Amino acid sequence: MSLWVVEKNAMALFVTKLMGDYRVVGPRARGNKFAFDQIEDPADIRLDYDTSILPPKKYLQPQQERMMTFSRIGKPMVETVIEAPPTVILGVHTCDLHGMCVLDEAFGQGYPDAHYLRRRQKTLLVGIECLEPCDEHSFCKSMGSLTVSDGYDLHLTDLGEAYAVDVGSEKGAALLLRYGDARKATDADMQQLNKVLGAKWPRFPYKLDFDAGDLAPLMSQSYDSPLWDQLAGICLACGQCTLVCPTCFCFNVYDEMALNLKDGERWRRWDSCQLDEFARVAGGENFREQQAARLRHRFMRKGRYLMEKYGELGCVGCGRCARSCLVDISPVDVFNDLRGAKL
Repeated sequence: MSLWVVEKNAMALFVTKLMGDYRVVGPRARGNKFAFDQIEDPADIRLDYDTSILPPKKYLQPQQERMMTFSRIGKPMVETVIEAPPTVILGVHTCDLHGMCVLDEAFGQGYPDAHYLRRRQKTLLVGIECLEPCDEHSFCKSMGSLTVSDGYDLHLTDLGEAYAVDVGSEKGAALLLRYGDARKATDADMQQLNKVLGAKWPRFPYKLDFDAGDLAPLMSQSYDSPLWDQLAGICLACGQCTLVCPTCFCFNVYDEMALNLKDGERWRRWDSCQLDEFARVAGGENFREQQAARLRHRFMRKGRYLMEKYGELGCVGCGRCARSCLVDISPVDVFNDLRGAKL
């Protein structure tokens, strides 16, 4: 919508002002890694982070959340619980912004999810342009998520001594006007921005041996591939890959009863299609009992199913699943192997 500039030495004051009215979260150091966490001191923010352990989606879809309370004492009572404090998420990488677009589609269509949508309404996203690959596992360039044109309220690009700030929404414009010490970008700023953006592309290699637009038909042709049994032979079915994925949104719902067996709470928490109990239904039938079927289902979701349903690929190339996999199963290797088998 418009381009502004904020000097880096003004960012601390910007964050301090935000903290007066919002829960501010952003990347913080956790040993030699980084994690999104609530910010208490602006000095803790690390906008130069490479990647985070968990994606920032956890502030839109918490790992565990209370959904409602209920009671059978006297007149039966059910009360919905939605915890959605006003929040600003700082420093969201472009791959994670693409991932949040998938979540918006998943929780906004069909039967809209009131809990997610309330938090989404109360959350402002401040993205940041990636100028260097996170590490050898990143393949965002192949997946088309190395840059983003929407899905954020403000978007930062590091110009050296300042950040270029692209305003992506009216809420973002109001946030910058009220809390930020910003100035309009000059021609010199625009030239520096173009220089920075132009220099970043050669730093990111393509990892897939084919265009990501061909991924959905490739997955359709690979349903009976012997690769699924081969991967199942080494996969530990731990579910780690789905827990760190920015586009996985499956959850399990359960009730917790009080000792009087009349009061209770309904909760939900993240679940994983890689766990053997995930597809078990009433009566004991499990329609994805074999690990090969569960593993295939996950890759089908990433490369085909979500594209067919929402028009968005379910993989954004962040590399978190490969980074966390104990047996080194990488989506890049899987997709390339499937492609190679079809040539």
